[in-house]
Amino acid sequence: MSTITLLVRKNQLGETRLRTTDATALADGQVRVFVDSFALTANNITYAAFGDAMNYWQFFPTGEEGWGTIPVWGFGTVAQSMHPGVAVGERLYGYYPMASATVLTPARLNTSGFHDGSPHRRELHAVYNQYLRCSADPFYTPDTEDIQALLRPLFITSFLIDDFLADNDFFGARTLLLSSASSKTAYGTAFQLAQRPGIEVIGLTSPANVAFCESLGCYSRVLTYDQLDQIAADTPCIYVDFAGNAGLRLAIHTRFANLKHSCSIGGTHVAELGGARDLPGPRATLFFAPAQIKKRSTDWGAEGLGQRLVQAWQAFSQRATQADSPWLLVQQHQGPEAVAAAYQQVLAGKGDPRTGHILKL
Repeated sequence: MSTITLLVRKNQLGETRLRTTDATALADGQVRVFVDSFALTANNITYAAFGDAMNYWQFFPTGEEGWGTIPVWGFGTVAQSMHPGVAVGERLYGYYPMASATVLTPARLNTSGFHDGSPHRRELHAVYNQYLRCSADPFYTPDTEDIQALLRPLFITSFLIDDFLADNDFFGARTLLLSSASSKTAYGTAFQLAQRPGIEVIGLTSPANVAFCESLGCYSRVLTYDQLDQIAADTPCIYVDFAGNAGLRLAIHTRFANLKHSCSIGGTHVAELGGARDLPGPRATLFFAPAQIKKRSTDWGAEGLGQRLVQAWQAFSQRATQADSPWLLVQQHQGPEAVAAAYQQVLAGKGDPRTGHILKL
């Protein structure tokens, strides 16, 4: 038995190679999970772009200096188990490497799932260490695995961004500027924000994606990046940055004298990433979804938060897959070379913004 892993050079994300290793014997308490399928989106490119700063490379260390494997969300099946609480054949949703298999050390087991208690993950955030048993997961239906892998982790982030901003009364603003408006996390956020009375949601995107963003129906207006002058400079506003484009961030901070909050989410514009020092206006603050999960788990209880998330997810996923005008079209990629090629496509930001990539090594 062998494991195939897609490795990425940490300081040059376009450089990849496929590595094949023999499977090692499991220790007591470990399980081996075959990674059946996983999603690849701009969100995963963000994990790579912020891999060192946010410890994303540490979830699945490669043991090779300068090389990492990007974490992805997907589904796996327990193939071998040396843990009495986890059965062979169990299906699990969670955080996996871009690989054909991985070894986990289940800890804190309950009926809904477990956490990976591997020593190298103990200091990493618990949200990313949780594996859910599909048999007990309220989000799960067998026919929507692809949609869940593609949209669920992104939409949870979208839900939390919307909730964080509303929880802070939008910092006194009622106009929100969302960059990379065609990205799935951005339009999930716009979907949530559009349900709040009195909030104007302006999507910023490239000329090629204007029509798609307008078709979503959740942006008040869609503008290209060079059309900031169509928004009054004294507008009290918030910048929700999914692009990570340093030049765009500077332009927005410079133009809008009443910028109330600047929220950094991702880095879809990999080639234009840059720092956020010495900007006019408010400090650009990195949004960390697990912090809002922790706050709302305290405010509402874990069950209350879960109920709100499931309800919001059902509404969003139904709209995203609506038969007559779906926002998402799933594209399958199977095999090492196909997976490597799909990664390059997503890294380059090419293709139809409606496309969602499901991969299997």
